Amino acid sequence: MKLVRYGAKGAEKPGLIDAKGQLRDISALISDLDAQAYTAESLALLEGLDPQTLPLVDGTPRLGAPISRPGHFIAIGLNYRDHAAEAGMAIPDEPVVFTKAPSCVSGPHDDIVIPAGSTKLDWETELALIISRPCWQVRKEDALDHVAGYMVCNDVSERAWQIEGTGQWTKGKSAPTFGPLGPWLVTRDEIPDPQVLDLYLDVNGERRQTGNTATMIFSVAEIVSYLSTLMRLEPGDVVTTGTPPGVGMGMKPPVFLKPGDVVTLGVTGLGEQSQTVVAD
Repeated sequence: MKLVRYGAKGAEKPGLIDAKGQLRDISALISDLDAQAYTAESLALLEGLDPQTLPLVDGTPRLGAPISRPGHFIAIGLNYRDHAAEAGMAIPDEPVVFTKAPSCVSGPHDDIVIPAGSTKLDWETELALIISRPCWQVRKEDALDHVAGYMVCNDVSERAWQIEGTGQWTKGKSAPTFGPLGPWLVTRDEIPDPQVLDLYLDVNGERRQTGNTATMIFSVAEIVSYLSTLMRLEPGDVVTTGTPPGVGMGMKPPVFLKPGDVVTLGVTGLGEQSQTVVAD
């Protein structure tokens, strides 16, 4: 099942994509794809629907993020060996954890806005997930049972704010539009193994990132289990799992985004995003 939110910013409706790729309206059943909609109980009800009985949506409306507002937006850094090498950092012994402000979330095709004072804006294609069950101190073997599904994330990063000065990653990851999600959430039953997925990202039609989740240092199950030893994850929390090599910071010389650039990215089975970079 592919779950989407569609419509104008701030007025999105919930929907799903049927087997023919058609958008269907489910707003008569749930008001929004929020934390409650992603509980295991709510997902079970949605999975019981016959999409052919749902109203078709005309045209090609804007798609918003597949969740209205995450409870937490948790990110993992340096989770691909070759990305850690290009960043000049040691392979971590345990997951590197930071957060993105939930207010950074935007639609998969919305503009990326360069905030005032930004000088080193970068891209990162990533596999992200949404939590469906309360998750506290779960074993790795049980961790994926707490996942609602998967989606594409562009972990947009302002490297000067992230690394220079006090070097706190959250500062460089949290501005508005720094968290494009979607185009949809693909439920876990359609992605039986999240460790075999290709990722890619292009800037202005030129390939910058190519990777596969098989090369993660810490698997999705290990990440969810590890986070659950530090905090209680709850339905509607978003976790994004790190990026493969090819970020602008790692190029020689480094290359950063500028107004007019177009970033296109995707993950196997999860669809594609495309954003235009604009000045604030």
